Amino acid sequence: MLKNRFFWIAAIAGLIIDRVTKLIVVKTMALTIPPQEIQVIPGVLHWVYVVNYGAAFGILAGSPILRWLSLIASVALMAWAWFGRRMARWEQWGYGLILSGALGNGIDRFVLGHVVDFIKVPFVYVPYPNPFPRFVWIQFPIFNFADIFINLGIICLLIGIYRTPDPPKNSN
Repeated sequence: MLKNRFFWIAAIAGLIIDRVTKLIVVKTMALTIPPQEIQVIPGVLHWVYVVNYGAAFGILAGSPILRWLSLIASVALMAWAWFGRRMARWEQWGYGLILSGALGNGIDRFVLGHVVDFIKVPFVYVPYPNPFPRFVWIQFPIFNFADIFINLGIICLLIGIYRTPDPPKNSN
């Protein structure tokens, strides 16, 4: 049986979802200024084809370090899952999802020189505590499924910290 199989399932499934959705966006939407916007759920969820030459929020835009960081992180995660210990189930899901995101955006950086982003949540309602608790609307950056999977992977790892470990397999 394959060691850390949930890691590999999460990594492969996430990468396929990321690559297919980006391919659909690139083939069906024009890269325009201002960007073309399709309202999937008006006011809640829109598709907007844009490119990002940096990391989150455009950090390190144009720097070649991002492509190499994603490659190193991807190789390290795969080596750890293959040669390392059997991980707990939440760790497998978490690291597998993080790998799918790192590979998805890394492939974009190596092949295209930028990352394809297309998911837009026009405004997010967040609590604002000062001076009295109230809510404000903020404009959230445009992102893709690779970004979602990286964040879901982190959430899985946080859940795994607070969960009891998987019971050891009976060797009989």
